Parts: sequence; C-alpha cells; structure tokens
Amino acid sequence: MGNHASIKRPARKPQYPDERASPLHPNFHRPGPRNIRVLNKTSEDLKEIYILGQVLGRGAYGVTRICTDKTTGEMLACKSISKRRLRREQDVDDVRQEVAILNSLKGHPNIVKLRNTYEDRRAVHLVMDLCTGGELLNRIISKGKYTEREAAAVFRTVIEVLKDCHSHGVMHRDLKPENLLLLNKEEDSPIVVIDFGLSTFFKPGDVFRDLAGSACYVAPEVLRGEYGPEADIWSAGVILYFLLSGSLPFVADTKERVFNAILSGSFDLTSEPWPAISTSAKDLLTKMLTDNPKDRLLLHQIQSHPWVRIDGEASDKPLNAMVLKRMKQCCEMNKLKKLALKVGLLSFLSTFSRDPEYLVAEVGGVLVQVVAETLSQQEIERMKELFISMDTDNSGTLSLRELKEGFMGQGLTVSGKEIMQLFSAVYVTLSFTQSNYFCMWLLHGVSKEVSFLQMLWVFTNVSQ
Repeated sequence: MGNHASIKRPARKPQYPDERASPLHPNFHRPGPRNIRVLNKTSEDLKEIYILGQVLGRGAYGVTRICTDKTTGEMLACKSISKRRLRREQDVDDVRQEVAILNSLKGHPNIVKLRNTYEDRRAVHLVMDLCTGGELLNRIISKGKYTEREAAAVFRTVIEVLKDCHSHGVMHRDLKPENLLLLNKEEDSPIVVIDFGLSTFFKPGDVFRDLAGSACYVAPEVLRGEYGPEADIWSAGVILYFLLSGSLPFVADTKERVFNAILSGSFDLTSEPWPAISTSAKDLLTKMLTDNPKDRLLLHQIQSHPWVRIDGEASDKPLNAMVLKRMKQCCEMNKLKKLALKVGLLSFLSTFSRDPEYLVAEVGGVLVQVVAETLSQQEIERMKELFISMDTDNSGTLSLRELKEGFMGQGLTVSGKEIMQLFSAVYVTLSFTQSNYFCMWLLHGVSKEVSFLQMLWVFTNVSQ
C-alpha cells in the first residue's frame, strides 16, 4: 500500500567512515551490550515468568516473539529491544517514552495493552497483548463483501482511539491500516491499534519539526516541518479514503513525488468507485484532507458527522467489488515490495565487504532469518498467486518490464532504482531439514529476469 516504511528525520550520519570499522569487515569485533539501565522500574527475570516462542517479527531495534505465561498458559507478545542497538541517548529516551506512552493509554480497549516490562543486561522486554486475529484488512477482504456502514464502524474506532491519545497528550504519528489488528479470531473481535514507536507526548501549542510517519499517510504540514496533533487527523482521513476505495489518495513512483502530491492537496473523488459512494462520506473526506490544519475537522466534530454516527448516513449497500480487489492487491504488493527492498539491502551491504564469502557466511544467514520469520506459508501462497498474475508471458520468471508494470499498475510508489534492486544478484537454493527450511546464498551478477524463488529469497518454518 504505497511507501509504507516508517520514516523519521534527521537521518543518522554514516556510522563507519572507515571500512575496517564496519561490522561487515572480517576483522571487526562486535561490542557487547551497553552497560546501561533504561527503565527505572521493571519486574523480575523475564524467563522465570514466560517461555519464549515463535518469532512474530523483527525491526531495527529488536525482535517480537510469542511468550507463554508458565503459570496460567496465557499467550502474549514480547517485544525485546536490544541494548546494543541503543547507541545514542536519544535511542534510550525513545524507549523510555514508548513505555511511558503505553502505560498512559492502558485504559482504552482498542489500544494494545502493555502488561509488564522487564530488563536484563542485553535487552529491554515489553510484554503486551497478543493480537491473534491478524490484520483488520485481511478480515475485511475475507468476508467477500463490504459496506460503507462497516467502514464507518472501523473508522469510529480509529477516531475514538485518537481522541483518547490526544486527551492524554499523545500524538501517534504513524496511523495506517497495517497498524490496525484484531485482538482475537472471533467475529466480534475488538480492533486494536498498535505500534507507538514513533509516538510522542505533546502539550497544547507545541510545534514539532521532525519528519515522522509513513510516506503516503503524512500530513502536508509534517513535510513542511511545522506540525501538531492535527497531523493524526490527516492520517485518519487517508485511512478512511483507503477503506472506501481500496486505494490511497496520494501515490506516485517515488517518495519525493508522493510528498509533492500530498503538498498539492489534490485527490480523486470522481472515478470508480467514488460515484457510488455517499455524498456524506465524500464531504467528510474533504473536511479531513484539507491542507491547512486549522481548517481540518476536530475529533469531536468528526464523531458528530452524519456519516460517522451510529445509524447515520453511511450506506449498508455493498461497495463496488473493485474495492476489495484493490485492497487485496495492495496488501500483497506491499508484502512483495518489502521483500524486494530487503533483497536490495543485501546488495547494498555487499558494497561494504571485499570478501563475498565473508558476506555470505556472516551476513547472509542473519538476513535470511530476519526476513524469513516475517512470512507465513499462507503469505507465501498469496505471493505465489500474485507472481503468476504478474507473469503475463507465462515464462515462469518476471522481466523488468513485467515487474515494473505489476507494481505501477497498482499505483504503488516503487522507484526504478528499487525495482532494479530486486534484480540484484541473489540466488536462493531451498533445502529441507526436519526442523526448518534454510537458504544457501550465492552472489552472482545482475540478472535480466527474476524467478519466484528469488522473490521469496528467504522464508522459514522453524520449529520452536
């Protein structure tokens, strides 16, 4: 769904001006964890209370796993933040602020709940509710039909969460559909808003200048470097646009052009499926996606809008089938883009080492594990379907043209450079063992085509 990787300015300066200081250099000795105390109040040893299990995902600062309470058997999520990654005081402060924010928002049923915090020599551990229902969008897509009234119910929850955040002096700064999960697999499962890693406390009148958020969802004032909590309302408006159309209001082939589109303030409400969508819904969108934050609707005004109110003007007729089709395509293409960029990451890392064998041995395995553990077998099957749909000449491989048309046909923000990264020289041989799938890496020259296995350059089904 566009350029969704979270962004934050200013960017860090290169950490290793001398190649020999790079962690990819054969003579590099990795430092141990920083001897720091991040949190003032934490509980006893994590592993005395919980059994750590399957990896759910990895980020720049650590890993999230399922953890099981040894006494009750309750399954939760444990986000472990490596102290080795907390290189600056600002990094430490960011962790402290995330914990403080989650603690301040504990009372809301639609905000991920922080159960407890733990800290040892190597990491800070945040134990939170485990959202077993998966992403909200996948639930919507699986239903097969979808109405404005259902979209309004989802949107009411988003606005209620925002109102609670702002009442506690918290700006989320990274609202997007991927951060809307379901607490459980029940039909009436509550929606849970997650990922407060970019959130910050604010006071009335505070002005923020750092660029934070996800490219397609940031407000124009964020790009201009002077913003407040109204930026969250803009992001909520972008989510509403997506819920009603299955596409994003501001898309382009590069991040810079996405930003230009946002700054232009122009978005489509006339082409399909918009003619069939209620005037009331379009009225709400135009009042949320307004360039001047002072002219934007306030949260209480949004809640009282005729389209948002329970039993209001939102239609109960199914939306055009193209909406769900677009949603599905965007979800799958976003997953594919993440893989493409991670393939590009390996290519980028290879420039730091003059010894390809060292890169394969020391780096390849880490990247294999990092990316693989984010993909389920079901996701792999969905991506295979997507690959087949993009392979228009039925050759079993994707040409540069097919790959580019596949991305751009969905209006996704993928630059030519990013597409070329997918053609970087990574070939994967998958072999089966009793416990897992693993990958053997061979660095090669730039290919003219990319196979399905190259796009799935790593996946795993590791037994825990």
